Amino acid sequence: MPEDHDWEAYKVPPTRTPVSERTTSVPNPVTFFQAIYNYAIDAPVTFVREWIERQQAKNKFYYYHQKFRRVPDVSECLEGDYLCFYEAEAQWRRDRLVDQQIVEIVRERVGACRQREGPNHFQNCAKEVELLAQVTKAYQERYGDLGVHGNARTCLMKQKHRMMEERKAQENASQ
Repeated sequence: MPEDHDWEAYKVPPTRTPVSERTTSVPNPVTFFQAIYNYAIDAPVTFVREWIERQQAKNKFYYYHQKFRRVPDVSECLEGDYLCFYEAEAQWRRDRLVDQQIVEIVRERVGACRQREGPNHFQNCAKEVELLAQVTKAYQERYGDLGVHGNARTCLMKQKHRMMEERKAQENASQ
């Protein structure tokens, strides 16, 4: 850098900022309305918001870890107990969603293993493929032919029919 600076091009700012002198005795309307806004609207809203935040901080609620209590199955509901039917149906739907997610997670693990292992995936991913076969077989047995509009009652009837068929097969095998 050159030693001699061009003082006209790079002026040094003043060391003191001049104080603006008021020439009128009338108060500024902007500061007046700003003070009214701060005391009438902003302060109460801020107080209420901080109070709500303090209350929420005392008892935290994690919505993504919501745990539902297990309700009785449809087979355990009494006749005409519609609230029990509704709760059992909601429980069945949650169980179905959980089972769908389990199948999807295992399927993603198999896909990741195949991608990672490349041509050796037949021998290196055998455990994951076996687990996927077990999970999909269990899902198919439980929810297989129910379709989109399946519910807890039709799932229970499907389970009952499967158990009856297994019992008949055992009786035929023993004879």
